[in-house]
Amino acid sequence: MKTRFVLIETSHAGNVGAAARAMKTMGFDDLVLVRPRWANVLRREETIQRASGALDVLAKARIVDSLDEALDGISHLCATAMTPRDFGPPASTPREHFAALVQSWQKQELQAYAAKGLEPDLNENLTLAGGPGECGVGLLFGCERFGMANEDVYRCNVALRIPSNPQFGSLNLGAAIQLVAYEWRQALGGFTDALPSAHVQRADAQQVAGMLGHWQQALEHVGFLDPAAPKKLMPRLNQLFNRAQLSPEEIHILRGIAKAMLRSTPAKH
Repeated sequence: MKTRFVLIETSHAGNVGAAARAMKTMGFDDLVLVRPRWANVLRREETIQRASGALDVLAKARIVDSLDEALDGISHLCATAMTPRDFGPPASTPREHFAALVQSWQKQELQAYAAKGLEPDLNENLTLAGGPGECGVGLLFGCERFGMANEDVYRCNVALRIPSNPQFGSLNLGAAIQLVAYEWRQALGGFTDALPSAHVQRADAQQVAGMLGHWQQALEHVGFLDPAAPKKLMPRLNQLFNRAQLSPEEIHILRGIAKAMLRSTPAKH
């Protein structure tokens, strides 16, 4: 899926490095700079430091003189414009727009397969009917001080607006890129190689019952439980420990507490 991040007239070298880092964490590497303040911005020390290891993104990045050059091969343009315009593309949050965009591609994909009499493989990337195989997405960001120029916003398909505090909606450029990159990656399906959660062994019902019996003896011993009128204390404790999903190690700890209670001086009645 072709995704390009376009930074227009970026004035701070560190933000270019931050952009590279934000992109790489979300699996993107196509970065184009339009008329940045520094001609050597990709080699400046601040850029390299803020990239935090995303040097391959910087090495691949290009610097161009015009937005037209930056958008070669890109057909769906997303402006990031926090300031409302009286005229221009519709505004949307990144999450809403990206979800609708992918859904539209999927619908076109299914229609294209149906027209060919084929059964789609839902595990494959979209490749037909204007889907990601044919439509490059450009994510455009303006300069730090003034944002995007109106004429650049007007040529886009959508103006993305990140929901933020109405009294303080200012976002650092690197942070804005990270948020948009994250939402776009999630819309594309996220990452499938997430680390599996560690398997935790759970105590079985017999172990829990044995521990509860031990606790009942201990609670009677310290005078907390009256065996003549137990009410529903033990069933409630049973429900509590079931919700806790105890491990065998935790059962041993609770039994150790009960054992210590039984060794204490019996309560006086």
